[in-house]
Amino acid sequence: MIKFFSLLCLSLSLLACDGNSSDNYIPKPKGFPRFDLPTPSYKLLDPTHPYQFEYNKIARILPDTFARSEPDWIFINYPAYKASVQLTYKPVHKDMNRLRAMLEDAYKLAARHNIKASAIEQRKIRLKSGLEASLIDLSGEVPSQVQFITTDSTTHFLRGALYFNTATENDSLQPVIQYIRQDILHLLNTLKWRK
Repeated sequence: MIKFFSLLCLSLSLLACDGNSSDNYIPKPKGFPRFDLPTPSYKLLDPTHPYQFEYNKIARILPDTFARSEPDWIFINYPAYKASVQLTYKPVHKDMNRLRAMLEDAYKLAARHNIKASAIEQRKIRLKSGLEASLIDLSGEVPSQVQFITTDSTTHFLRGALYFNTATENDSLQPVIQYIRQDILHLLNTLKWRK
């Protein structure tokens, strides 16, 4: 009886490992996170800063709480995507040396990404206000994928940088990066300096 039971178990085991079933196995393709990106709808930033612009309604405005932050530094936070656009504002005070130093710092911050960036593309864009902005797109596994700098060269200076608080690789985040990049362009094209 024990031999019969052992033979039965062995037969069932062999049937479970039938070679034909492995012929039907198809490996699953590499998966990427799914992002549901709503159609953007914009609202105006509260007039408490020396700048004003429209931002996406799905974002929240948060104060910058870093130790060295200044009063008009804010985050445009996208909680659903674990992303933020950090805005740093500085007054120029009609001081060309001060403006030059701020521009140098902004470009140095972008250049720090050279180590991990596979490409850095910078372009000047003309805004609806007539001013220009420098838009910097960074490719590769960099901490900030989109940055911008704009100034009226006498009174106001604004720098922005997109950051993600996630370990997801940037190629998987590409749809969200492009979505927020469009929001950044909208921000720049609706930007107004307050007097």
